[in-house]
Amino acid sequence: MRNALLISTLAAAVLAACSSTPTGDGTGASVEDRGTGGSVARVDAGQPSGSGIAALRDPKSILSKREIFFDFDSYVIREDAKPLVEAHAKFLVGNPTMKMLIQGNADERGSREYNLALGQKRADTVKKTLVLLGAKEGQIESVSLGEEKPRCSDRAEDCYAQNRRADMLYSGEF
Repeated sequence: MRNALLISTLAAAVLAACSSTPTGDGTGASVEDRGTGGSVARVDAGQPSGSGIAALRDPKSILSKREIFFDFDSYVIREDAKPLVEAHAKFLVGNPTMKMLIQGNADERGSREYNLALGQKRADTVKKTLVLLGAKEGQIESVSLGEEKPRCSDRAEDCYAQNRRADMLYSGEF
């Protein structure tokens, strides 16, 4: 009986030591603000010219450009395409009812299956980037066309480069 009492007392002491007591104002853990300095790069694509749907058709607007080109055998968005992707993300954020279809394409080199997979990776990369920049995932669909929709059919590098792309289409265009 004496051992049981000792064990009960020790158990109560251990449980009491493990309990947490709120401190401070009860709002939770504090967060350290580390600012935006350091290695985080910020790019501002600026305000697209025009507003709403009209900006999508205005040739002076960056939003009228809908193609992102990729290097051979790659699905990494090139530096020269980043402002374009950022402008489209900003447009999607500002127009939450708009839908976008991204069609990933590949040149004819490689097997049909490989090109379909590469086209899907390209479309998915653009979609993920748009979502990371604030667009809603439900606004964007990504599909692969593989090598089935070439822009150019010559067998030359400059022609292949035109076919390695992702096309961005908005509601009413697909």
